[in-house]
Amino acid sequence: MDTRPPLPPFTRETAAQKVRLAEDAWNSRDPERIAQAYTADTRWRNRAEFAQGREQVIAFLQRKWSRELDYRLIKELWAHDGDRIAVRFAYEWRDDSGQWYRSYGNENWEFADDGRMARRIASINDKPIAEDERKFHWPQGRRPDDHPGLSELGL
Repeated sequence: MDTRPPLPPFTRETAAQKVRLAEDAWNSRDPERIAQAYTADTRWRNRAEFAQGREQVIAFLQRKWSRELDYRLIKELWAHDGDRIAVRFAYEWRDDSGQWYRSYGNENWEFADDGRMARRIASINDKPIAEDERKFHWPQGRRPDDHPGLSELGL
């Protein structure tokens, strides 16, 4: 059986590792790659949108990044227990008119035994920001290890 370590039940260390792996994948903005971290029948709620299965996840992510340009994300472990992880996150992006946003949110994740995410529940709020208020300034892709996280940035 193909697995996606770390596997549940999670320790604080393995939960934090899982969060960073998810952040890295989402910062790739590669829907096909990201979808492989989810079970074939994964269930999502993202804001008011619901998705079930990898194909719907891929379509969702393609729509997302067609309008959320220059996307950069930071995730932080909030809590964990057994096969569940709670995460808080913020990401910055701009729309096609050049308006920048910082989106803040929380996610609840539930994992299958193979380490793939079976359920993802996300609540997100968007705040318009000026370009000079941006805090996420690394080149597109993975956040560098020496870039501050949410707590260090005061978010």
